[in-house]
Amino acid sequence: MTSRRAAIGLIALGFSAFAASALTSITPALAQAQNYPNKPIRWVVGYPPGGATDILARLIGQRLSEKMGQQFIIENKPGAGNNIGTESVVNAEPDGYTVLLVNPANYINATLYSKLSFNFVRDIAPVAAFHRTANVMTVNKDITAKTVAEFIAYVKANPGKVNMASSGNGTSVHLSGEMFMMMTGAKMQHVPYRGAALAITDMTGGQVQVIFDNMPSIIQHIRSGNLRALAVTTTEKSSLLPDVPTVAETVPGYEASALFGMGAPKKTPPEIIAKLNAAVNEVLAEPAIKAKLIDLGGDPLIGPPEAFGKMIAAETEKWEKVVKAANLKVD
Repeated sequence: MTSRRAAIGLIALGFSAFAASALTSITPALAQAQNYPNKPIRWVVGYPPGGATDILARLIGQRLSEKMGQQFIIENKPGAGNNIGTESVVNAEPDGYTVLLVNPANYINATLYSKLSFNFVRDIAPVAAFHRTANVMTVNKDITAKTVAEFIAYVKANPGKVNMASSGNGTSVHLSGEMFMMMTGAKMQHVPYRGAALAITDMTGGQVQVIFDNMPSIIQHIRSGNLRALAVTTTEKSSLLPDVPTVAETVPGYEASALFGMGAPKKTPPEIIAKLNAAVNEVLAEPAIKAKLIDLGGDPLIGPPEAFGKMIAAETEKWEKVVKAANLKVD
């Protein structure tokens, strides 16, 4: 009997030790999530100030700062078609204090670049989607074409003379134009810039003739009359530009859109990702933010991280087909 009691005592002692060990290993992670955030958060944007990604980060970041009680510091890290900024987040400490403004270049670059040191789908954890918006096929005042059909005819009549600007290799701005060339046979010279703001400056100055830019960064220039919109790249018209047709009305089957959101390093604790997701969704649901997002070209996309992950996978697959069909590759 004594030996049996001793055995039970040893088992109980062992279980207590195991439980204590488990609690010790769990408690720091839970404490980290409970105390999060207790210092400023770096929000990396892979483009210079002024473009669609930067506009979104500053709009949402300001409200997140107020809501979460810590500053979201926008850190613009342009270069290599958004890859420099993305890589910096991939290699950051997965503690929730570095996040990424996810944008279409992330889905496109997975196929476009042959020597990336990271795999976006594998190495970045989805946090939350923001919204999906159209790109706008826009020309400068020197272009006489008033319709997509007239523009196609103009390009074909002036081979090698039409420059197509983009916010960088691998952006949706770039690939929307490549898709257009592929489907129409209207060949243009691609001129990549380090961000949309620089491209638009040269658009208004007449150095480049056309851009398929994201709605948020181009719409004010269209509304002011500095540039002229020929078409939107989604399958349906935009309420922001109700008189502007779709590219698909002239080029059947054409469709391109830009999906934006927030990502984090892959090993960021799920509790922290859940906190960020909840805060982002609350911000997106605010009437003032919702109205601003709609004004920038798209309704808010409120949902869990898993839903954004599925969107990322679908976008990566879609743009892979375009990159391969156009035989594009950047080393």
